[in-house]
Amino acid sequence: MVGSVPPTGSTADPLEPRLTELVVGLARVEARIAAGCLAAGRDRAEVTLVVVTKTYPASDVRLLAGLGIREVGESRDQEAAPKAAECADLELSWHFVGRLQSNKARSVARYADAVHSIDRLSLVGALGRATVEADRTVGGFVQVSLDGDPDRGGMPVDGVPELADRIAGTDGLTLAGVMAVAPMGTDPDAAFDLLQAVSQRLLGTHPGATAISAGMSGDLEEALRHGATHLRVGSAVLGVRPPLE
Repeated sequence: MVGSVPPTGSTADPLEPRLTELVVGLARVEARIAAGCLAAGRDRAEVTLVVVTKTYPASDVRLLAGLGIREVGESRDQEAAPKAAECADLELSWHFVGRLQSNKARSVARYADAVHSIDRLSLVGALGRATVEADRTVGGFVQVSLDGDPDRGGMPVDGVPELADRIAGTDGLTLAGVMAVAPMGTDPDAAFDLLQAVSQRLLGTHPGATAISAGMSGDLEEALRHGATHLRVGSAVLGVRPPLE
């Protein structure tokens, strides 16, 4: 059961304090998700919690796996690739959620089961070739820009249909749905309402693309109100992140 503490022996375990922290963090997040689903009239089973472990060690991934977490998110390949290799014995699904450079596609395709951040046509080709080469299939999300800021990544709303068509038509990729980050300083309800509208339009041509990846530690309730199926939560589970090197 997610959030339950496994029994410990009499010998002191140096990871036990960290395990307790993760149990508490997971319990708080699960309570928020349950309350958010209840308020939105949704079934908790409709929602996938992706715990984003960027900047945290593989030992945390192992502890999370022991607590029932199976969906793990990462945003930098140079960190994610060795961490996924170190945890290859665990039954996990890896989600790449950060901006992806085309020259990293081959590496990401070897371990990622889903890429949430496909935001340009050129990346589709690179990722498709890499997945075919690796003999794998990866779920692709169209990352949508909700404010048009090119520095934040994401495809402008009017470019979503073409990008979605390209993903759906590329060997090695399946079109999962859409993803977005609520722009800082804006109303997340309004942002996720727009993302939900984009998703609804996309379903007209791609009825299988039902996933909406939206909501993080600070705005998961708003995302749930607007149909989020995948929540990308990091600090609310793992604590305040150490600085990136």
